Amino acid sequence: MTTVYQQQAPPLPPIVRRSPAGPLLAVLWAGAAAVVALWWQNTGSVVGAAGWLTGAGRISGLLCGYACAVLVGLMARVPLLERRVGSDRVARWHAMAGRYTVCLLAAHIVLILAGYAAQDRASIVHEAVTVVLDYPEMLKATLGTLVLFAVGISSARAVRRRVTHEFWYYVHLLTYAAVFFAFGHQLALGAEFVGNAFATAAWYALYLGVAALVVWFRVLAPVRLNMRHRLRVKSVHQEAPGVWSVVVRGRHLDEMGAEAGQFFRWRFLADGMRWTSTPYSLSAPPRHDVLRITVKALGDHSTSVAVLRPGTRVWAEGPYGSLTAERATTGKSLLIAGGVGITPLRALFETLPGEVTLLYRARTARDLALGAELEAVARWRGARVLYALNGADGSRPRVTPGRLRASVPDLASHDVYLCGPHGFAEEMYEALHAAGVPDHRIHHESFEL
Repeated sequence: MTTVYQQQAPPLPPIVRRSPAGPLLAVLWAGAAAVVALWWQNTGSVVGAAGWLTGAGRISGLLCGYACAVLVGLMARVPLLERRVGSDRVARWHAMAGRYTVCLLAAHIVLILAGYAAQDRASIVHEAVTVVLDYPEMLKATLGTLVLFAVGISSARAVRRRVTHEFWYYVHLLTYAAVFFAFGHQLALGAEFVGNAFATAAWYALYLGVAALVVWFRVLAPVRLNMRHRLRVKSVHQEAPGVWSVVVRGRHLDEMGAEAGQFFRWRFLADGMRWTSTPYSLSAPPRHDVLRITVKALGDHSTSVAVLRPGTRVWAEGPYGSLTAERATTGKSLLIAGGVGITPLRALFETLPGEVTLLYRARTARDLALGAELEAVARWRGARVLYALNGADGSRPRVTPGRLRASVPDLASHDVYLCGPHGFAEEMYEALHAAGVPDHRIHHESFEL
C-alpha cells in the first residue's frame, strides 16, 4: 500500500536564515583564548626543565578541562545546533573535540608527572603513585581519566567498525561520568583557581551551564515530548525489496515543530528494539496526526522494523537536522537521492517552493522506493522526476557533470539537496562542483564520523 501525503496549497517561500556556525566557533575559540590568558596571568618566571614541564602540563590540563565542557555541550542536542548548524556538522565538531580532549589529557599527565619528578628528583613511577594516592581528588580524577581513555579508544574508527552501535553508544555515555569524576581535582589542585574566586566561579558556571543543557535537552525535553504526543505505530508496509515504511500516530503532532527533511531518533518499545535509538528521516511531510519514516533493512534494528505491530509504543527525540527549505537561496532546486537517501528528499520534493527537479539513483526499477508517490507529487506540482538506473547488464550509469548540465540546463543557479551513501555523496559533490555549482548551494547531511 502506498500513501501520498498531498498538500492542498502550494508551498510557501522559505524563510532563509543564516547558519550560526561561524559565530559559535568564534565563541568557542575565544573561550580557549580566555583559558590561555588565565594560565598566563597566573604564571610567573619559568626556571629550569621542571618549571617548563610543569607549566606545559598546567596549560594542557586547563585546555583539556575546557575541551571536556565543550565536548559535553556538543552532546547535549541543543536545537540551535542540531537544526541550524546541522547534526552532521555538530557530530564532526564533537568527534574533533574528543580527539583534542584525549590528546590534551595524555599531554597533561605526561608533562605534569615529568615536571614533578624533575622537581623532586624522583622517578616518574614514584611520582605517579604519590600524586594518585596523596593528592586531593586524584583517585576520582584517575578513574575519570581511565574512563575517558576507554571512550576515546572505543570511538576510534578501527575499533568502532568492530563493535555494535549499542556497545559504542553506551560506552560513549560514560563521558558524563568521566567529566564528573575529573572535575574536582581541577579546582583543588589548579594553581589558576586557588585564591581566585572569579576564575573558580567562571569554571563552575561553565560546567553547570553545560550540565543544565544536557539535563534539559537530553532528559526533560524528550520526556515532555513523549508524554505530550503519545506516539504509537499505526501501520507498517513494504515500499520496495527490503524497504519498509512505518506510519506513527500521535496527538498534536503539529506542535512538534518538525519540517520536511528532518529526522528523529526513534526507539520502538518492542522486544529486541527498546534499547536502541536510531535516526530515521521523515519520508513524508509531517501532519497533525501522523508522521512517517521509511527504513532500509541494513542491520538488526532496521530489519526488525518490518515486524513492528500496530499499537507498539514509540519513544522519539527531535526533530533534528538542517536539510530543510531554510537552506534554499534561490527559487530553483535539484534534489539528488541515492538509494534510501530518497526518504528526506521525498518530503522536500513535496514542500520545497519554486521549480523542483528530482534525480533518483537506484539499481533497478524495483528498488525505487516511494516511486509512485514521487510521480504523483510531480504531476500535482508540475515538477520533474529523473531516474538513473543500472543497465540490463548491471552496468552502473555515471552521473557526469555533462549529464547534469544537460538534464538541468541552468544548474549553477539551483540549490542542490543531496542525500545518499557516503561514496555516492562524494561522487556527486565532485560532479556538481565540476558542473559549476558553488559549494554554498550544495546542501547535504552526512553521519560518517
